[in-house]
Amino acid sequence: MSAARPAAGPVPRISVVICVHTEDRWDDILAAVTSVDGQSHPAHELLLVVDHHPALLARLREHFRGAHAGAADSCAPATPVRIMANSGPRGLSAGRNTGVAVAGGEVIAFLDDDAVAERDWLRHFAAAYADPAVMAVGGRTEPVWASGRRPAWFPEEFDWVVGCTYRGLPPGRVRVRNVLGGNASFRRVAFDLVGGFAVGIGRDAGRRPLGCEETELCIRISRSLPDAVLLIDDRSVIHHRVPAVRERFGYFRSRAYAEGLSKALVTRSVGARDGLSAERRHTTRVLPVGVLRGVRDALLRRPGGAGRAGAIVAGVTAAAAGYAWGTARARARGAQQRSRSWALKKPLGRRGVARPVAGAAAAAVPEREGAEV
Repeated sequence: MSAARPAAGPVPRISVVICVHTEDRWDDILAAVTSVDGQSHPAHELLLVVDHHPALLARLREHFRGAHAGAADSCAPATPVRIMANSGPRGLSAGRNTGVAVAGGEVIAFLDDDAVAERDWLRHFAAAYADPAVMAVGGRTEPVWASGRRPAWFPEEFDWVVGCTYRGLPPGRVRVRNVLGGNASFRRVAFDLVGGFAVGIGRDAGRRPLGCEETELCIRISRSLPDAVLLIDDRSVIHHRVPAVRERFGYFRSRAYAEGLSKALVTRSVGARDGLSAERRHTTRVLPVGVLRGVRDALLRRPGGAGRAGAIVAGVTAAAAGYAWGTARARARGAQQRSRSWALKKPLGRRGVARPVAGAAAAAVPEREGAEV
């Protein structure tokens, strides 16, 4: 399948989508909105998608209705704000897809609800799209630790655990396999071509903290458009709040395990070659150096050296265990599904009428699996 590249022309309009799910982040949500409203390259619109939380939906609508009602209210955002409910199942992927469906811009950017964007965030995104081959652009995400500083044991190579840019990514504006979802943008034509974020891979409030939905989407884009360019520009910076619970080793280990589960779902969808290509490089090249750096720091009696080395080993082990378990479950369920399909296709009654398996039901199996993890 192929699609014509968009012609070079005016700088595209950028719609920004922020998915929200809890009133506990009220101040963070307002800070995120303010950061979008203050961009040097103005957003075309800001879409707040509320994930199955009627009270938060009503509160946001009332807040922004009141802000726009007072002409002299300096807190009223200049950027048009649209507030809507997630029209799909609970979870981040469906929320993002809801925003994509109604966005009016040629480019759609995503910002986490507990992050704030620097003033030139959208300006650098927009500049990258001057090249019509560019289909996605991500940026750099810096952690803002609740304790005020990085825990001594927490390795920078694993900052993806808290949704931030990690050691091992090349600096500057570079081509990548996939962008990171909390600080990312895509051309609308990419969604028109390959569809939206896969429901059942990413985060679902109240469940294990899965991820990788943006990885799976980017791989689909590259497969459908072999000439597509996907970039990270580290000048497009956001600052992402890391709550105290995510500074603990228990969360670190749980999130690494969940990443392994998610990667199993991704590789089932797109294959291990594409689904694990970047991970193999990171594991074989970046992480061993990180372990050695931690051991060296321990020998030099620098704080946290042994902890960082141990955390890298523990993180890799947890992710590998999650991947192994997720792969085994996927294979077992695939075998079970094939068994059910065979039973359904058996001749029924004297006439030997076969019952075909519904294609939609078969296609939905990975989504159900992801929701049940």
